[in-house]
Amino acid sequence: MKKEEIIKYCLQLSETYEDYPFPNDEFSVTIKHISNKKWFALIMNVKDKLYLNVKTKPEYSDILRNTYKYIIPAYHMNKEHWNTIIISEEVDESIVKELIQESYELTKKK
Repeated sequence: MKKEEIIKYCLQLSETYEDYPFPNDEFSVTIKHISNKKWFALIMNVKDKLYLNVKTKPEYSDILRNTYKYIIPAYHMNKEHWNTIIISEEVDESIVKELIQESYELTKKK
């Protein structure tokens, strides 16, 4: 998956928008809920790799990290509730979409 594909998928979810919240960083983007302004996805370039941070249930985080070598504790976020997916050719696109959907649902509450 490419950055644009991830953004497009996220924006198909109801009442969402993209935001570029970091000054002097035109690459990093957050995808947020319109209603509560909470983000459910953060896309970044870290060491020339595409990183996607998503929120997951803490009990699911360990399973993901132990199952997929491209899922690690979240880069610069709460590692109990957030995971980073290092996007590459080996990433299962269906897992990425599933985790985006979960993050969307977990952050949807007002």
